[in-house]
Amino acid sequence: MKIVTAAEMREIDRITSERFGVPSLTLMENAGTAVADFVLGQYPSARRVGIVCGKGNNGGDGFVAARKLEQAGREVRLLLLAEPSELKGDAAEMFSKLRQAYVVVRSGEELLGEKARAVFESDVLVDAILGTGFRPPVSGLYGQAIAVLNASSAPVVAVDIASGADADVMGEQTGAVARADGVVTFTAPRPAHVFGLLTTGPTVIAPIGSPDAAIVSALQLNVITAREVAPLIAARPPAANKGTFGHALVIGGSVGKAGAAAMAGMSALRAGAGLSTIATPKSVLPTVAGFHPEVMTEPLEETEAGSISTRALEYGRLDKLVEGKTVLAVGPGISRQAETAEFVRTIAAKYKTPIVLDADGLNAFEGRAKELRGKGRALVITPHPGEMARLTGSTVAAVQRDRLTVSRTFAREHDCIVVLKGHRTLIAQPDGTVWVNTTGNPGMATGGTGDILTGMVAGFMAQNPGHVVEAVIAAVYLHGLAGDVGRESMGEQSLVATDLVRALPESMRRVREAAARAGNLVTIFS
Repeated sequence: MKIVTAAEMREIDRITSERFGVPSLTLMENAGTAVADFVLGQYPSARRVGIVCGKGNNGGDGFVAARKLEQAGREVRLLLLAEPSELKGDAAEMFSKLRQAYVVVRSGEELLGEKARAVFESDVLVDAILGTGFRPPVSGLYGQAIAVLNASSAPVVAVDIASGADADVMGEQTGAVARADGVVTFTAPRPAHVFGLLTTGPTVIAPIGSPDAAIVSALQLNVITAREVAPLIAARPPAANKGTFGHALVIGGSVGKAGAAAMAGMSALRAGAGLSTIATPKSVLPTVAGFHPEVMTEPLEETEAGSISTRALEYGRLDKLVEGKTVLAVGPGISRQAETAEFVRTIAAKYKTPIVLDADGLNAFEGRAKELRGKGRALVITPHPGEMARLTGSTVAAVQRDRLTVSRTFAREHDCIVVLKGHRTLIAQPDGTVWVNTTGNPGMATGGTGDILTGMVAGFMAQNPGHVVEAVIAAVYLHGLAGDVGRESMGEQSLVATDLVRALPESMRRVREAAARAGNLVTIFS
């Protein structure tokens, strides 16, 4: 799903009406209806709904929601932060259709009066003060209304965006911003919806009538939804066999880090790969093999430190092992031993088989990133900020300051797909297109979750050799969603990496279910 700027959203609305013949009043009617439907679905027991409206189109959406909620049997308490005579255009038209009483507030003192207080004491509040067209800072009566709303104890549903927020900001908001327990926005998300942490609850996108042809954005920025992932976990052909779904080869492990390779190998299978083999140092192999009977193993020559030796390349041993494999996953638990790093650089340059490079497989290119090229084959790297900093000769702070530019630049310069892990993991393509993932939680900040992701990426690539980007998108989204599913039963503190593997089947079920609800609200995170 495309992410658009506030200016692009205005243009989308204009084109929808002028070129595609959808009246602006219809767009507003659909928007307000979506808000009402969300309130009814999210808060079914709320009898009293307070709606706080500004005088612009955001308030117009609020007027529609008020009418729909009243028709649904709710007691609607409407507060207008302007004189009715100040309303213009579509907002004025929608206001004229209201039949319930309303409270007009003209000053901060009136906000504290008995009538206004009754609105803020409702079971749930709808924030229809300011939309994504607003540019901070907010002041005056609107700023005072936001302060009163923030002090209320009722849950708040924001119409379009939390009032006072800058829709185009990709980081922390400044100034007065309304709190939100849920956001209902329309057609496509803006940057702040994805990056801004505007709500403690769900953010949903409601289609209100704009056709896909009208939704154009120059950002080259997209948010992953269940609809992008579902095609990769569709029902399998009845006549399929294990060879149908590819063979992933995980190259990794070392003394003390056998579990990393084992988790990656099993994750590839759980993601759906037909076969998974782990190539690991001889002395480590019994430990790796003992984790999962479903995974095959191959011994490799090792260094005195118990890591993979360059001798594993002699006499074509590795060539035979790589032959016939669909994808290589290199790095989990492989260690930073100098000879092993040389081994990693050699196989990354030698083979044209698609490769996923992670962990110490990436650290092997510290100071030598120019040698890391994806030209002629699919190359996916999955660094956390520290590994990205080492690859770019930068610092973690510098990477985190501009994650978007850093990932885009590296993907373009090295002709690879960059999965920059962290809050809002980014998937950058060489052409500048970036996908943003909104699943996942802090409970995943524990050892091994990166190895699980590596295996999942390899597993989806094994099944979809002609659709590498789509495979990576699916793996990243489901990896985070598995963390969210695991959190429901384990909590964030107790979550461990292998919980994600166990939660993956339920995550896939939820994606299929969400994607099947075509035409309804699309949740980008919850």
